[in-house]
Amino acid sequence: METKGNDEVEKLKTKLLSVWHNVKYSWALKSKTLFSRNSPVLLLGKYYHFKSEDDDSVTETCYEASIEDLVVGNVEDFRRDFASRVWLTYREDFPPLPGSTLTSDCGWGCMLRAGQMMLAQALILHFLGRDWTWSGALTLQPLDTETWTTTAAKRLVASLEASLQGSQEPSDPGSPPLSQAQTLGAAEEADAHIKEMYHRTVVSWFGDSPSCQLGLHRLVHVGLTLGKQAGDWYGPAVVAHILKKAVEEAADPGLAGITAYVSQDCTVYSADVIDSHTAPKAGWASVGGLHARPPSNNHPSASSLPDGRAVVILVPVRLGGEKTNPEYFNLAKNILSLEYCIGIIGGKPTQACYFVGFQDDSLIYMDPHYCQSFVDVSSSDFPLQSYHCPSPKKMHFSKMDPSCTIGFYSRSVQDYERISQELSKVLQPSAKEKYPAFTFAQGHSRDCMVSAGLTPEKREWPFIPDSRRAAANTAGDFVLL
Repeated sequence: METKGNDEVEKLKTKLLSVWHNVKYSWALKSKTLFSRNSPVLLLGKYYHFKSEDDDSVTETCYEASIEDLVVGNVEDFRRDFASRVWLTYREDFPPLPGSTLTSDCGWGCMLRAGQMMLAQALILHFLGRDWTWSGALTLQPLDTETWTTTAAKRLVASLEASLQGSQEPSDPGSPPLSQAQTLGAAEEADAHIKEMYHRTVVSWFGDSPSCQLGLHRLVHVGLTLGKQAGDWYGPAVVAHILKKAVEEAADPGLAGITAYVSQDCTVYSADVIDSHTAPKAGWASVGGLHARPPSNNHPSASSLPDGRAVVILVPVRLGGEKTNPEYFNLAKNILSLEYCIGIIGGKPTQACYFVGFQDDSLIYMDPHYCQSFVDVSSSDFPLQSYHCPSPKKMHFSKMDPSCTIGFYSRSVQDYERISQELSKVLQPSAKEKYPAFTFAQGHSRDCMVSAGLTPEKREWPFIPDSRRAAANTAGDFVLL
């Protein structure tokens, strides 16, 4: 009886805490973010400029306005692109998390949500490509169109295949053969449906249910095996390892063609990444009941399958001591300007966010500190609106916490070779920096560990040697050398 009473008290405390956090975080999106029309904006490798064609030279006074009020340049393209990124925030009233009675992650799960957003961007690149945008990005209203069911998608694909094969058999007796315009229209419609199916499936993997492959419940479960509890605060390095393990353990066939790698001691070991790429092929990926190969050339229905698996490369770094070193700002800019960059998870001290771009000396980010209600993603037509953010936020680089994890998406071994070469040039330190934020090394990490006299048994997760553990910064799981 006493145990039952204690459980009731804990549930009541959880509920009260959830209510308080809901009030605390429900106003987070109401403030407007100002953008300059005289400076370019970079968003995950895409360049935008809000200066209108009628403007002559850049004026002395910088004009600022909220993104909703700006009507110059390609603002609409930027808004569509930003709102198409998957937005994952605090939720409440979902099933209890593993090892706890918590039914909300308000107040503590922001870094896990930021990590989910970065991983979601990698999956969008993997299945849809960087040029994809959501059709509802500019409206962000519940979709009234036909439900994207497996049956409907299969019917459209079958219709498209029949048309492309030159079939003259009408779908209905007495119907005339499809014209070229009708065939093209059917192809575009089928392509749009397939893209939306990929989009919806990716979002569903991050749902807040125990069965969701990359949802909060799965991440918390992985965290339990690594010494983290639901309700704890997770640092960016810890989240990198949790994401890696969650991707590796995902049972959905749709995730079989992608894996993850986490750098060790700010070093990316090329042989380890290549090994991840060249693992045995997973074969056909199953998405929403359809069997489709991962896309190439930014097209989800491409027929060629890259050798091996794609790799999400996660690099935990520390960009300074107690505060971020200003000398690293240009590095962050250069990295966020790359199309294969999937962003940076970090934020202010104890407040995590997902950095996706910049303008001038301000980082552009997506904020998970907004409490929303649980959505049942098992429904074929679950609403997508709450998984897309209409309002970007900005933060001056000087306010950024030095502990962060940088992410990249590599589709193939050839892709990785190009990425490592380009990043090696970007990472060349200036005279003031002295040391690069991270480096690339040939060979396997295990070989370097043995040469340094460190065996895997002597290295505890998250890979900080015992002799240095006492000096580790607890906020970011890093040692400053």
